[in-house]
Amino acid sequence: MSKKSRSKLWFLVHSWLALPIWFFVLIVCVTGTLAVVSQEIVWLANPQMRASAPADDAPRLNYDQIVAAIRQAEPDIIVDSISRPDESHFALDVGVTYPDGRALTVYVNPYTGAIQGPAPQFNFQAFTRALHGWWLVPFTNGYSWGWYLVSFLSLPMLASLVTGLVVYKRFWKGFLRPTLRIRHGARIFWGDFHRLSGIWSIWFIAVISGTSTWFLIEAFMFDNQISISTAPVAAVVPRESVPLTADGSPTPMISLEAAIREAKARIPGLDESFVSMPANAYSYLSVGGRSWYPLMFQTADINPYTGEVAATRLLSDRSGLEFVTESMRPLHTGDFGGIWIKLIWCFFGLLLSMMVLSGLLIWTKRTALATANALKRSNKRPRNEPATANSRETTEVSP
Repeated sequence: MSKKSRSKLWFLVHSWLALPIWFFVLIVCVTGTLAVVSQEIVWLANPQMRASAPADDAPRLNYDQIVAAIRQAEPDIIVDSISRPDESHFALDVGVTYPDGRALTVYVNPYTGAIQGPAPQFNFQAFTRALHGWWLVPFTNGYSWGWYLVSFLSLPMLASLVTGLVVYKRFWKGFLRPTLRIRHGARIFWGDFHRLSGIWSIWFIAVISGTSTWFLIEAFMFDNQISISTAPVAAVVPRESVPLTADGSPTPMISLEAAIREAKARIPGLDESFVSMPANAYSYLSVGGRSWYPLMFQTADINPYTGEVAATRLLSDRSGLEFVTESMRPLHTGDFGGIWIKLIWCFFGLLLSMMVLSGLLIWTKRTALATANALKRSNKRPRNEPATANSRETTEVSP
């Protein structure tokens, strides 16, 4: 076998071995696209998640009114936290503890304060995100190998982006003059579609592959006890600062609305989205949410007895590396701008999935044809060898 034939053979082996990799990439792209809008799908299927207003002009209750309505309906219940989703058509997620020790998250109507039902611990949203993120492989001692495998697939995607830009050096022309020939056969159509979808998805591929690469690094750092966090140790209320009552009853605390006002005074532009109650007499009340930078949360820990802001976690408190790394997850999932950002992420996720599928179709057909041609050449060679040998013998015998 000549050197050229051996190189072609190794190229075919390499091409066929790459098939499972891109097949898994296709699965990750499809499940990721579904995971982006999984919360909205659950909202459509589960009426308990919906924030149904009793009237068109009905106002939303504030946090204190929500707690009062819950305690009126369930006097023995303890409210642990209140979380407000980004979209107003979602019910509030309220963490509660029952007298028997059960800790649940329940859906609460933001207009009436009525408990609409318990939130399941594992639903379609959790399933799709687990299927996409780590292929349902359980976490045992550290990150699961499914997480590593899915994150590792970002590397060939990133490499394909770079090599694609090298091959199509004038890719920007696809923005100005997009070409999609429909009536010229399947091969030309899928080729045009692959190039066009890749050109329009350049920024999205860069975002998804870049953030996924960070998830791989994050898992490695966590499993090796490497931390880049500058967050301080959680503070507690000093013992001498906790007021005592004569009859031993719980000490009165400030209202949640007063705590939110203090947090907003300390964090300009804060759009509060969650409130966490003190876990015990020495815990602070936490208020958090987004502000001008939608990819990261800012929080304030407030003394529940005096209303004094004891500690804050602001954007300026993060290091440059933290600022980048904490932005990775919302950038990857699209959970930072409401339904419209999710729809954009979903659209480009579908486009990316179709780009991978079209690449697989083109590549598989091309590799199959090359393999068939190689087999034909290898079958022809033994037939020709005896004829060549006989001609040599005839030449030697003839005078």
